[in-house]
Amino acid sequence: MKALTWQAKRSVSVDEVPDPRIEFPTDAIVKITSTAICGSDLHLYELLGPFLGRGDILGHEPMGVVVEVGSEVTNLAVGDRVVVPFNISCGHCFMCRRGLQSQCETTQVREYGSGAALFGYTKLYGQVPGGQAEYLRVPHADYNHIRVGSDLPDDRYLFLSDILPTAWQGVEYADVPEGGTLAVMGLGPVGQFVARVGVHHGFRVLAVDPVPERRAMAERHGALTYDLTDTIVDELRDLTEGRGADAVVDAVGMEAHGNPGVHAAQSAIGLLPDAMARPLMEKAGIDRMAALHASIDIVRRGGTVSLSGVYAGDADILPMKTLFDKQISMRMGQCNVKRWIDDLLPLVEDPSDPLGVMDLTTHRVPLERAPEMYETFQKKADGCIKVVLEP
Repeated sequence: MKALTWQAKRSVSVDEVPDPRIEFPTDAIVKITSTAICGSDLHLYELLGPFLGRGDILGHEPMGVVVEVGSEVTNLAVGDRVVVPFNISCGHCFMCRRGLQSQCETTQVREYGSGAALFGYTKLYGQVPGGQAEYLRVPHADYNHIRVGSDLPDDRYLFLSDILPTAWQGVEYADVPEGGTLAVMGLGPVGQFVARVGVHHGFRVLAVDPVPERRAMAERHGALTYDLTDTIVDELRDLTEGRGADAVVDAVGMEAHGNPGVHAAQSAIGLLPDAMARPLMEKAGIDRMAALHASIDIVRRGGTVSLSGVYAGDADILPMKTLFDKQISMRMGQCNVKRWIDDLLPLVEDPSDPLGVMDLTTHRVPLERAPEMYETFQKKADGCIKVVLEP
């Protein structure tokens, strides 16, 4: 089959690789019909090379049709149309029963002290072949799927794999009071959905991003948007009676704008041999935290900062005095996809499309064009906000 594989920093290619096969009786094989490039895939493209192997298949936002099931799979059949959640969970362990599927004890990657295995996302998360490919092996297939109908187009459902439940969880974790104000840092795909979920809940949404096309898209769905300027903290405080927003969702993560010194350090570590770079990134890694620091400044006293953007540093310095003094609550973590599907499935199937799932994809291309689209997406060129690949 054809699959998008990692080769080196800023280098991916579409190659012929062996077809996946049933390895355990609880597996299924899915023929992929649509698969997306996630903003967190760009961390692999740019920073996390020491935890990747040449030829690793990337991608964790797929959907398609079941073409084969293992002998112990009872809840899926050949021909079923499914979305595949990005985290691999069993559904029956201590964590899964508590709605913490991203911490699944069956698939935790204990070698690295990580949570549940993820599709296409480095040694840190199991080095499981991903979904930017023609076919995908799905472990624990009885639970690790979202069965959908056959009438609506893929775009109605595809984003249930990751970014839509990630945004929903980000807003749930933000604990915005009824009629309150939610600030959103970053209007990439997750930030777009965070803003829409906030509007759907009746919150006043103030969203920040330096890219005009992203601001324009968010405005179409009811958010008030602002450029990322040196005065943005003061601007948003002025809009909230000087207090700040009730809650802030940081939808940017570790590659935020700002702090060129940290960017240089990240780049230098990435140039080291993997055996040297991995322990440095694990124990001394630092993130570009401009978005998080701005979120802490923007939120009101007693408010909540919710992190949906990915962070990977273990040596990051937090402004503990400010966090303590302002009595700020923080929630964060990989999304527990299956936890939120009962809330989201009726919304994506609603004919009125209340969360605008049909107004996010800006680029739809064949799988063969994935390498150029990684570059376009990273550079935020050509109005690129969301890329969907069709194998």
